[in-house]
Amino acid sequence: MTTVTHRSAEEIGRTPTGPRPLPQLGPTRDVPLPDVVEQTLPNGLRVLAARRAAVPMVELRLRVPFAGSDPADPNHPAVAELLASTLLTGTASRDRVEIDDELAAVGADLGVNVDPERLSVSGSGLASGLDEVLTVLADVLTAATHPDTEVARERERLVERITMARAQPRTIAREALQRKRFGDHPITREMPTEAEVAAVTSDQVRALQAAALVPRGSILTVVGDVDPVAAIGLVEARLAGWAADHPARELSAPPPITPGDLDLVHRPGSVQSQLRLSAAALPRRDPGYAALQLANLVFGGYFSSRWMENIREDKGYTYGAHSGVETIPDGAVLSVETDVASDVTAPALLETRYELGRMAAVPPTAAEIDAARAYTVGSLLISLDNQGGLAGMLTALAADGLDVDWLRGHPARLEAVTVDEVAAAALRFFAPAAFTGVLIGDASVIGPRVRALGGIAE
Repeated sequence: MTTVTHRSAEEIGRTPTGPRPLPQLGPTRDVPLPDVVEQTLPNGLRVLAARRAAVPMVELRLRVPFAGSDPADPNHPAVAELLASTLLTGTASRDRVEIDDELAAVGADLGVNVDPERLSVSGSGLASGLDEVLTVLADVLTAATHPDTEVARERERLVERITMARAQPRTIAREALQRKRFGDHPITREMPTEAEVAAVTSDQVRALQAAALVPRGSILTVVGDVDPVAAIGLVEARLAGWAADHPARELSAPPPITPGDLDLVHRPGSVQSQLRLSAAALPRRDPGYAALQLANLVFGGYFSSRWMENIREDKGYTYGAHSGVETIPDGAVLSVETDVASDVTAPALLETRYELGRMAAVPPTAAEIDAARAYTVGSLLISLDNQGGLAGMLTALAADGLDVDWLRGHPARLEAVTVDEVAAAALRFFAPAAFTGVLIGDASVIGPRVRALGGIAE
């Protein structure tokens, strides 16, 4: 009988002369992107269409700037949420079941989401059913009735969801961070209160649709097994009745982030703390964006980052730590976040500040930058490998004033970034003095030690 022995991962990774060397990274691949046809329709809707025929499906992404007629209106977030949740519940010619049945007949679905900046309708279906999907979409955009019974039902559900969400530490941390960095700007109103939702009427929802859900300034992206020119023609034919004499309202730019001490937000009885830091960053269109992107990855943007290696792999303070660039109107911000147990909150904050300082004092090495560069390009390839990923990216780029050529050229820009440029980005954007933020936890437990470290607002 033959005895089979199994080698451990450590044994496989070593040879008699030492660790087995890793293979060299291969050359950077081109991002395989189709041509994008673009046209602005007579009603002001901007349409992007691209053919990707890997599967006989089509993806749609509609982005409508949705600051509303008055972004300062305290009721706008609540009305907008109910509009989004009832948009597909009935029109003058179709009820909720008929809408669902017509979409299902062509293997399609549609979903609606809203935030302070935009209302988004996303969906997919068989490419052969694009006409039917656009017909339903046109109907809800022009003739949604938001029935009283549906508004009442969704209002109750939304109140329940908000109540549960506001009990979650991550929601508390997000709201506190938004207030800290943007004050009372409308961008901070990502979730209405239960009382605001409970007061919304069906008439308010219908009025908001008429005033704010308009084509001029909106973007519709179609990606799939379709002819782009024919797809745009079909969009124009089906959505011709969607019209308004005014453009959709863009959200104004929030105020710049002011560096400063962290706010300690008391959450009684909490056994964990949420650390959220933020600083200014660069948008995609800025020439320095590629260098910032690589610096961010070295610091905390992926699993092999310095910060992750420190507070997760070495210290065991957390399961995850992440930093990233977040797009906002007319700009971008850098976000740094992790959750840790209460008893290691002060050490985790200390190590986080240490790693931020190390980015400025000990710039990323060529090896660190090469690894981050390979990861970035690989992640980009993966994210664009399906119709939905490409549709979402094209829509986001269009909203930022960029197009597919920016996407094609991004790997080359990443390759061209030098070690010195990444070092300069690290010094400019990751110095601890550039940040502000919040720390959520039981102040009676974590307060004395974190205050001893300094930088905590009184």
